[in-house]
Amino acid sequence: MSGLHIPIGTPDGSRTEHAENLLAPNPSIMTLDGTNTWVVGTREEVIVVDPGPDDAGHLRRVRGHLADRRVTQILLTHGHFDHSGGAKSFAAMVKAPVRALDPRHRLGEEGLADGDVVTVDGLEIHVYGTPGHSFDSLCFWLPQDHAMLTGDTVLGRGTTIIAGDGGLADYLRSLDRLRAAAEDLEARALLPGHGPVLPDPIGALDGYIAHRRERLDQIRAARAQGARTPREIVRIVYADVDRSLWPAAEMSVRAQLDYLERL
Repeated sequence: MSGLHIPIGTPDGSRTEHAENLLAPNPSIMTLDGTNTWVVGTREEVIVVDPGPDDAGHLRRVRGHLADRRVTQILLTHGHFDHSGGAKSFAAMVKAPVRALDPRHRLGEEGLADGDVVTVDGLEIHVYGTPGHSFDSLCFWLPQDHAMLTGDTVLGRGTTIIAGDGGLADYLRSLDRLRAAAEDLEARALLPGHGPVLPDPIGALDGYIAHRRERLDQIRAARAQGARTPREIVRIVYADVDRSLWPAAEMSVRAQLDYLERL
């Protein structure tokens, strides 16, 4: 049975029994504390999930932290630069292949797809296809730890955006799938791509699903008030949100408008 250690104030060093987070030094409004690089495995062999941006200091720190443990593979939750930018450089450092859903981000012959099972020194990682935030988003279930690595599909704080290469219909289906899996698999933790570990998976996913439905209702109401463009809708629906986040909000509003027009 795995336990969680969640340091206060930073996700660096957060861990389950077989997964540990090393925080990349790229904090921002969009990345929260920075990108979470997850190291999954044993004292002999590991898999590195999301090496993060192409930051030489961070990649050297990850390599040094591993000591003499062998990196068998590098997995990407999706191809956005803050998760994948350092993958090629890190692969050269540790001489390991990079596996991803999108062939553009692979190094080696094997990709990743929904239903795949990746192993490292007897541990299993089950691949869940969860498009929505991006078209190529994946989540990774660690059955030994009852934990799900969620990339940007679920964040440790706040909610994620629907990027230009994503879609809200897919995202809602992915959230429903994760919610069902969390209950069926008795998940004990979500390990996100940004922010702290979430020790109540069902509560977190219920909150995400409710938030999305509420935003759709708010957009319907804004349109009823006469708002037509994404910017006009953002001014109404996101009036209490820091204006520095409005460009990202516009991106999500466009995705939501597209979703409503298809109903």
